[in-house]
Amino acid sequence: METPDFGVPPRLAARMSMAEQHAYLRARLTRRRTLMTAGAFATGGLLAGGALTGCAASPPAPRTSPRPSPRAPGAVLAPFGRHLAFGADPRTRMRISWQVPAAVSGPYVRVGARPDDLGPRVAAEVRALRTPELKGVRPAVEQYYLHAALDDLLPGTTYFYGVGHDGFDPAARAHRADVSAFRTAPATPETFTFTAFGDQGVGEAARATGTLLRRLAPAFHLHAGDLCYADPTGRGSERDAYDATLWDAFLKQNEPVARSVPWMVTTGNHDMEAWYSPDGYGGQAARFSLPDNGPGHGADPRPAPGVYSFVHGNTAFVALDANDVSYEIPANLGYTEGRQTAWLDRRLRELRATEAVEFVVVYFHHCAYSTSSHGSDGGVRAAWLPLFARHQVDLVINGHNHVYERTDAVKDGAVGRAVPIGGRTDPTRDGIVYVTAGGGGRDLYRFPAGVPESYEGKPADHESVPTFTWTRSRRARQERVEWSRVRYRGFSVLAVTAHAGTAPRLEVTALGQDGERVDAFEVRRGA
Repeated sequence: METPDFGVPPRLAARMSMAEQHAYLRARLTRRRTLMTAGAFATGGLLAGGALTGCAASPPAPRTSPRPSPRAPGAVLAPFGRHLAFGADPRTRMRISWQVPAAVSGPYVRVGARPDDLGPRVAAEVRALRTPELKGVRPAVEQYYLHAALDDLLPGTTYFYGVGHDGFDPAARAHRADVSAFRTAPATPETFTFTAFGDQGVGEAARATGTLLRRLAPAFHLHAGDLCYADPTGRGSERDAYDATLWDAFLKQNEPVARSVPWMVTTGNHDMEAWYSPDGYGGQAARFSLPDNGPGHGADPRPAPGVYSFVHGNTAFVALDANDVSYEIPANLGYTEGRQTAWLDRRLRELRATEAVEFVVVYFHHCAYSTSSHGSDGGVRAAWLPLFARHQVDLVINGHNHVYERTDAVKDGAVGRAVPIGGRTDPTRDGIVYVTAGGGGRDLYRFPAGVPESYEGKPADHESVPTFTWTRSRRARQERVEWSRVRYRGFSVLAVTAHAGTAPRLEVTALGQDGERVDAFEVRRGA
């Protein structure tokens, strides 16, 4: 791809914060008389008014937004890229999101108990983005995202839904094949399975992991960040030759599973997109509707959109934005000014005090413990590991390194208990197991030279492994570690079954892209 003839110089981009990159791009593009649409203003757009100082976050997407005038008959503008997400309470709240190829009027969703008996229209909101032209690289890109909030559903119930707009009715016989279904979480805990990975991208391998997800039929899927790689270098600068159209391909690619399985995403370094907002998250706010119970909601107008929590059955899930604490990639380091970490401490304390919550799973992008290409992030360790230990988190899932790697139970930075393949661990006694599930589909990384893979069917002797940790000065501190138990250089999916009842436990399994098991272990509290 041809390098743009204007943009943030690479060395300058490496030193800029995300807010500074946004301001730089705004100034450059304003001089070129490139304007954003009203929908982009609503999501903290490139030309949002007011001075830019510090690392201000983008405002939340509005509950209503102007409806652009249609540019083509509604009948020919078929929706695509359907994807679901739970609201703050998965028992009663669901968010339905989709995309249309051009502006439409009157977008809505119909919901019913049967596919042939959908209910009345529930209005959807429009969140539109316009990505400016890169001269000599691509024209301006317009994208229209629709979102409908369903807040009064019945627990443990299957619903059918169709999305439409003026001129395109999903209840019409011609569109009956487009009707999808979802199921709300049960009112009382039941055994369920969820899946997880990060670093998916767009392509053959990414589609194959999605196909495996469909076969597994999870209750929901966790995505640990680096979603589609529209920003290929992960800096958010104009020199990245950012390609917004990859989001269209990403949503189309995952629609076969995401239209019926809620995708609970969080943010990676490639998901910071400086075009749209000072914090880089204006694009994410336009494309996804996630639970609005993290820091920065309510009275605080500075949200962290990839940070939230929800409870499904007997297990609580906490999504975090590691860009806020990363020493390795500091473009957004400290952007919440400590609010995310304070919220995490409060939320973990609340969840541990909730009688129905037996397990707590935390997921985010940058690795706390990994030996592959990015190593481990000292900022994550410094900010969050003491909280994980204090509140006895049961499982931590990361992406970032494009491999599967799993630790023994880690306690005070060392092996608290060996957890071989097929083994069992107790977080109240042994420490926490950390899983790097970065084999979602993007090009794979390697382990350190001379370090063999070690997984089910091909175990290697357990020995110390050379690796490194990023420090605050962005220097790599070398270390040898003994906590790297399982290493698999292949595309993979993590599948976790949360068992309820008299013997609650997390049954954790890693599957290669062919569905063969590469790792398994069990988490039991007080075992």
